[in-house]
Amino acid sequence: MRADPAAPTGRVRVDSDWLTTLVGGLLAATGLPRPAAATVAESLVDADRRGVPSHGVMLVPMYLDRLRSGSVSTATRAEPVVDLGAIAVLDAGHALGVLTADQAMALAVGKAREFGIGAVSVRRAFHFGAAGRYARAAAQAGLIGVAMSNTRPLMPAPGGGHPVVGNNPVALGLPAGVDGEPVVLDIALSEVALGRIRLAESAGGQIPTGWATDSLGRDTTDPAAALAGMLLPAAGHKGFGLALMVDALTGVLSGGGFGQQVRGLYADTAVPNDCAHFFLALDPAAFGDPAEFTARLAALGRQVTAPPYAPGVDRVTLPGERSARRLRESAYRGTPLDRALLDRLHQLAGELGLPDQPPSTVAPAPEGVH
Repeated sequence: MRADPAAPTGRVRVDSDWLTTLVGGLLAATGLPRPAAATVAESLVDADRRGVPSHGVMLVPMYLDRLRSGSVSTATRAEPVVDLGAIAVLDAGHALGVLTADQAMALAVGKAREFGIGAVSVRRAFHFGAAGRYARAAAQAGLIGVAMSNTRPLMPAPGGGHPVVGNNPVALGLPAGVDGEPVVLDIALSEVALGRIRLAESAGGQIPTGWATDSLGRDTTDPAAALAGMLLPAAGHKGFGLALMVDALTGVLSGGGFGQQVRGLYADTAVPNDCAHFFLALDPAAFGDPAEFTARLAALGRQVTAPPYAPGVDRVTLPGERSARRLRESAYRGTPLDRALLDRLHQLAGELGLPDQPPSTVAPAPEGVH
């Protein structure tokens, strides 16, 4: 496997349950109710287990800073603003995004079961982690799910010299593909997620050309310069256009933050992030025979993954298949984690007065595993 340029060196594998307990304890010690802390911890560790460390436990120090500063609330549920048939708008009150996003997608799923479609937007929100979590939840309920969010401006318009739109993640989930696994597409609309550039910086590495520019708009391989500059849209003007539409569907439609109103996660942790989310659930049974839909979807999956393959390729996968495989492997191999991050978590536990933790290391993670 080719090593990921954003994969940190010095990674180890730790027991997943131990890590979830530690992260939950850190969040609870900062004022979050324990059941909510456990939910957030599970979501972050799940991202690492699935091979998405940019949306995993690396976020914990920033989450704790924001909880302590008050820019993130310890509330556990969003408040309804609009509830009109298949449509709802929630006010998250700057609570942790995982909690209110779980709530919003569950509401969308319930509405889809009643009306065939459920659409829920969330304003005054906070970072919700990996978007795939919510699309997958709808898919596991037998529905089609869509989840999206906006971020602070990170990308320029085509020909522009300053960032005007975020890299605004989008996820879509289908209830079953090959072998009954949900098909989940989870993408940021930049060439790469910002978190992967942060990982490259922490590893002391470089990034490929085409990921980002410096503050003057020049292509760069220096992650520090990229973090001070701009991300590049995936597929050029197409990625930019999609990101603009996501900003409208999340921030503008909900009455929440959009464009320059959305704040960075790390720049000033005392200021609310003020992002917005949008969730959509569709019930295939409202369109026709659900059993026929499932069979047709499985047939599509078989067509896509069938040979012949390109030279040197022995298998084609559907979106989300590798993520599911990594999750299964982590059940017995542990969760890959940057050793420096693990040390930081231990340090935070000491600062917050948590009891000494038992040894957590399972084994060094192989090179390129992330």
